[in-house]
Amino acid sequence: MSSNSDDKTIITDSANLTMVQAMSPKKRACLVQYSGSSLGRRYILESQEVTIGRAPTTGIVIPESSVSREHAKCVTNANRVEIVDLNSSNGTFVNDTRVSAPTALRDGDIIRLGSILLKFFAHDNIDNVFHDKIYRMATIDAGTQIFNKKYLLEALENEFKFSRVYGRPLSIIYYDLDFFKKVNDVHGHNCGDYILKESAQVTKAIMRKDDVFGRYGGEEFVIVLPNTDAKVAADLAERVRKQIEAYNFEFSGKVLKQTVSMGVSENMGKFQTFKDLLEDADKKLYQSKSGGRNRVTI
Repeated sequence: MSSNSDDKTIITDSANLTMVQAMSPKKRACLVQYSGSSLGRRYILESQEVTIGRAPTTGIVIPESSVSREHAKCVTNANRVEIVDLNSSNGTFVNDTRVSAPTALRDGDIIRLGSILLKFFAHDNIDNVFHDKIYRMATIDAGTQIFNKKYLLEALENEFKFSRVYGRPLSIIYYDLDFFKKVNDVHGHNCGDYILKESAQVTKAIMRKDDVFGRYGGEEFVIVLPNTDAKVAADLAERVRKQIEAYNFEFSGKVLKQTVSMGVSENMGKFQTFKDLLEDADKKLYQSKSGGRNRVTI
């Protein structure tokens, strides 16, 4: 438990749920998505005005065809949050009533933007925490505490669509841990699990705000880099490679070393699907492996 004069947080662990009760003079309202590919995702309304829409430039991006590019916005004044329709094609509804003027939201209101449902929470509460827990269970890989394959591929598919439609650069880094089977065979699976998780945290610390880092499977990882060309992606990959190579993995009194092989690919209009981009990065990863490992191939 930690506390000061302005904020107090109490954390209680149980086998089924971690409950967090936060008592603060500044309560944060949020929206939780109740339908669509990002079911369960929570959007905290941190700014005074937050635009919601399909366009990648909006504050809350919902890449669904029934949502307009700039569909609606939430405006926060003191403890009051209003939703405003932005002349959307399919309308903005609150509890099944279409809004034509700024409309105040109440805790638990259901908002519909096209076919997408969102629930409004006026402040942090236990219901909010339950949804956050469910979302983490649906999106986070338990072994590494980064995004799981399902979330990773959904994010890559969405970013690939944006890249093609809006002509913005998109790169990915595909990498795996070198000789990882030997780690498990020589030091045991507990050691292998430790290195998987610890190496993921080393990489995560280097990631930028908009990057999406996830476990693709086994000892394979993918980093999705929106608005990033191959040169910048390769520089980032090299930073990750060097950091992991230099890191001391300490397990059962032993210091172990680990390296990674990496492939970098940019979507430059030649790929028809996000899977083609992923396959290209995978090929470059194996070029790194066949070239001696512990290197980056563009």
